[in-house]
Amino acid sequence: MTKAEILAPVGGREQLVAAVRCGADAVYMGTSGFNARQNAQNFGEAELCEAVEYCKVRGVNVHVTLNTLVFDDELDELKKHIRYVAKSGADAIIIQDTATARLVRDCVPDIAMHASTQMTIHNSLGASAAKELGFSRAVLARELTYDEIRSIGQSVDIELETFVHGALCTCVSGACYLSGMIGGRSGNRGCCAQPCRMDFKNSHGRGYAISLKDMSYVNEINKLVDAGVSSFKIEGRMKRPEYVAAAVTAVRAALDGKKPDMKVLEDVFSRDGFTTGYFYGKRNTSMYGVRTKEDANTSRSVFGELAALYRAERQSVPIGVEASIRRGKPVEVAVNDGEHFATVTGEAPQEAINRPTGYDDVAKAMSKTGGTPFYVEGIRVGFDEGLSVPGGVLNALRREALEDLMAQRRPSAHEYKDAEVVITKYTPEDKPKKRLRFENFDFVAKSGYNDFDKLIIPMDKVLKNPDMAKRYRARLVAEIPPILWESDAVALEAKLIELKALSVEHVTCPNVGVIPAARAVGMTLHGDVWLNVTNSVAMEEYSAMGVEDITVSFETGMNRVKALGGEMPRGIIAWGYLPLMKLRCCPAKGDKGCGGCNGRPFLTDGKGVKFELVCRDKKYTELLNSVPLYVGDKKLGGVDFATLYFTIESDKEISGVLAAFDKGQDLPIPHTNGLYYRELQ
Repeated sequence: MTKAEILAPVGGREQLVAAVRCGADAVYMGTSGFNARQNAQNFGEAELCEAVEYCKVRGVNVHVTLNTLVFDDELDELKKHIRYVAKSGADAIIIQDTATARLVRDCVPDIAMHASTQMTIHNSLGASAAKELGFSRAVLARELTYDEIRSIGQSVDIELETFVHGALCTCVSGACYLSGMIGGRSGNRGCCAQPCRMDFKNSHGRGYAISLKDMSYVNEINKLVDAGVSSFKIEGRMKRPEYVAAAVTAVRAALDGKKPDMKVLEDVFSRDGFTTGYFYGKRNTSMYGVRTKEDANTSRSVFGELAALYRAERQSVPIGVEASIRRGKPVEVAVNDGEHFATVTGEAPQEAINRPTGYDDVAKAMSKTGGTPFYVEGIRVGFDEGLSVPGGVLNALRREALEDLMAQRRPSAHEYKDAEVVITKYTPEDKPKKRLRFENFDFVAKSGYNDFDKLIIPMDKVLKNPDMAKRYRARLVAEIPPILWESDAVALEAKLIELKALSVEHVTCPNVGVIPAARAVGMTLHGDVWLNVTNSVAMEEYSAMGVEDITVSFETGMNRVKALGGEMPRGIIAWGYLPLMKLRCCPAKGDKGCGGCNGRPFLTDGKGVKFELVCRDKKYTELLNSVPLYVGDKKLGGVDFATLYFTIESDKEISGVLAAFDKGQDLPIPHTNGLYYRELQ
């Protein structure tokens, strides 16, 4: 892409008009299902076709979101939505689930695929892997610094899209399970209830400790152009059309070298102002904010002014016009947009009785394009002297020619070829094998506990304990961190080679980006739970990438887990204080940053419920669930292994869990069955 693209959010028809008339180069919108903003107005089949036509005749591209996780029993419905998109003639589909990517490739191979921010692409490894999977564009995580974005842009040959304005999820996208776990409304399914906007307090007493201000990089646009970004995305499919108008207008001004009106942008929607904390790596308490009554009142005061920005048709498509008035020949008017050509003819002109038709008369009639998206860039008129053509005739010919040109600019449907999804029945082992995940080797070293199939230890802890690594060897799995910012991603290959030197052959793969890197070194790959696998097709896709087995997402009910088909071994998390969020801006910080932190920070919600935080080497922070998941007392059919995921437990607590799990007993402590036995939205 040679031109920087302004990509605007469209939740409904009004937002669509606002985006296009204010200068968006492209828009993104959702169908009635499988999109990450299920509560937006969205577009049914007919409405989607109308919306795409409205955009395409005006030179605006359309990206459709099918970017949620999918269950096996929804695959046929998903194909219907893919067919809707193909019929509409949209330009691209934004995707999270690898199953969706597979179906799009099979059913509509000529449509572009964009890797959603829900795929958690936050380094060059992820962007490169997206290209390997057939994506033409990667939507980068919002938590990146400018230097990281630039490094990715210099390292990969794929279009990059970044958010430049709008709300910030406090958690890295695709890695948030808080809404699903505490309320049954999953962000990965497009139904986030935004619990992060509630009044969580940290140990310093700071309220709304995980509610971030909106980001705005409008004034940093030119830096992003230099960094290799080709599409500038505005968040806000749940926002009003006035917000869309203000944001598109501001970004357009910035790209055109003008000064954007940030005051209007802040007035229409903000949470106590904006932040550039991630962009410049200044991740501190200044990034946090809430939407106040004053903010809301200010917004209402500017709605009328902003609505005026999109009342009239925006004439954005340049055309050339030619008119021919020759003696004894039909009057001819031809228009073109450089790609499409329309020619209409009328009756032959009459000899003038009084005033003949001149060049200025014809040029004036041909220049009238009001009510259309066209503006005249050049006019050529050929005429013979002494002839007369009524102005009404010229106007009628011009209108007919423009209508023909509009018709030619309408989108063409993509060819859709139905791809049958065959899910073969899978028969797991009679009794699931036991895997143990620890923060370090301490428990197994001290207790001598040896009853497990696999031992999972964070990669850096394995490298620091070569004797333990050699002791467990084939049973040891080095856990690659779920989040690898660019500098850590660059260092990954060397660490994998070092693991091989210690005879450690097994690693977890928590993100699509690490799969090719680990595969290239010759490691045995175990798909981690953070891959968000919820269906059989996704399992097949990861198997094709070289992954040996998969830990199924804990957002998948056990009835669906048991029904998963294919050939790949699969497992679940059976115990653990589940990490529900991964946050780059640590909510435990006070005014002095990390000063005063005792290493065991926590948040409390409005009911006083405590959520522990785990610092990951000051690179990101995990928010753990308030109570542990435990299903050791259930009959775990349909899986080959069950992982006990230990994080903050004492040795005594670990021993108690292991004893209960080995006997298939319940635990006499507060715990949850998670989402395994609840219906998820």
